[in-house]
Amino acid sequence: MSYHWARLILMGWGDLGVYGEPSRETPNLDRMAAEGMLFPNFYTANPLCSPSRAALLTGRLPIRNGFYTTSGHARNAYTPQEIVGGIPDSERLLPELLKEAGYVSKIVGKWHLGHRPQFHPLKHGFDEWFGSPNCHFGPYDNRARPNIPVYRDWEMVGRYYEEFPINLKTGEANLTQIYLQEALDFIRRQQAARRPFFLYWAVDATHAPVYASKPFLGTSQRGRYGDAVREIDDSVGKILHSLQDLGIAESTFVFFTSDNGAALISAPKQGGSNGPFLCGKQTTFEGGMREPAVAWWPGRIPAGQVSHQLGSIMDLFTTSLSLAGLEPPRDRAIDGLSLLPAMLQGQLMDRPIFYYRGNTLMAVTLGQYKAHFWTWTNSWEEFRQGIDFCPGQNVSGVTTHTQEEHTRLPLIFHLGRDPGERFPLSFASTEYLDALRRITPVVRQHQEALIPGQPQLNVCNQAVMNWAPPGCEKLGKCLTPPESVPEKCSWPH
Repeated sequence: MSYHWARLILMGWGDLGVYGEPSRETPNLDRMAAEGMLFPNFYTANPLCSPSRAALLTGRLPIRNGFYTTSGHARNAYTPQEIVGGIPDSERLLPELLKEAGYVSKIVGKWHLGHRPQFHPLKHGFDEWFGSPNCHFGPYDNRARPNIPVYRDWEMVGRYYEEFPINLKTGEANLTQIYLQEALDFIRRQQAARRPFFLYWAVDATHAPVYASKPFLGTSQRGRYGDAVREIDDSVGKILHSLQDLGIAESTFVFFTSDNGAALISAPKQGGSNGPFLCGKQTTFEGGMREPAVAWWPGRIPAGQVSHQLGSIMDLFTTSLSLAGLEPPRDRAIDGLSLLPAMLQGQLMDRPIFYYRGNTLMAVTLGQYKAHFWTWTNSWEEFRQGIDFCPGQNVSGVTTHTQEEHTRLPLIFHLGRDPGERFPLSFASTEYLDALRRITPVVRQHQEALIPGQPQLNVCNQAVMNWAPPGCEKLGKCLTPPESVPEKCSWPH
């Protein structure tokens, strides 16, 4: 009998002690790495929450599964209440496929793949759900705009800031403890019934507004964000202990990762660390795309190992199917690879990592080299208002506030020598030309074979929530990016 557990939340590469965070406040995750395998070169599929979650569960790039927009490199590709698109019925999600091997699946926490009934997790293979279709934004006035609901399966059991309170002033909320108990209860029930299970634990405490329960508030050297990280770390420890106490640790594959890099826009009080990497969430620099990743499988994955395999969040789809003895669908392109050869035999596979914003291929990494075809952080308009995705990290000609095209002569960095993407290779150097010769055919082959899905995050209907920003009621389309929104309209980031 085999089990799988995945965990996904907004956290930076540099937030764990095992990656060098100096306060060393993640003892359980550090122990998980010491008992398992660390992946220092692991990537998300998009620098934003919802597209990366769609990629995890489909094994496909967001450009293929429809979780993207076509506007302005899609800086705001997320699913607020006004966006009414979602995961298409044509996509085959991991829990749906795992049913073929008898698995019971549960999602705990943030779904973020559409809030209308046809996009409900139980419509896409999950057997159980406790959580919300969106993040814990709010509070709203419950007249013009309702607070975001929380569900148990099909039943709405309350709303954030009401039945599930979050104190924005103190940061106190008990949600992580509720999510922890949901996970522990699910594991116990499946073990008692001797059923294989897939648990997708997608808590959101480190997403601004950051929260933690009372016992953890004020306990971190890193402020409220650190408090949230410490509580998540403690929860991971309790889950791993539960697997051991139940005697199923050696038949359970556990993977810890994030959905995108830490959001530096909310730093320092509510933002994390991306270690040595440039920028953060919402950008396709390494800080927005490279993620912490730890695999744990006692007795199968050798303890204390580090794999330099270029990994992707989409690999969890293919790896999980392999563990269940299943093949990925053959009627569509699958971007994820099985990590089993890397984890069990120490093999390394050559593969590219593609960095998209919306429908635009921004960059690609192959081996140690990364080529940027477009550079852009955020707009001058936002930057002048104090919104900065790369605070204190200006790199001339790289961290640009206009969308700069480099498709003819891409900026190329050697990530081994220059992980912070500060020193592009000279265009005239032999090293640059050799790297370009390797990268060009890989990109050409990818783009020639690409069949984009129908963009779901262009689908916007403000009337669904009976709400629009003042003065925007008659703007009958989804307005992304923020430059296209009149100044008097206020939109969340």
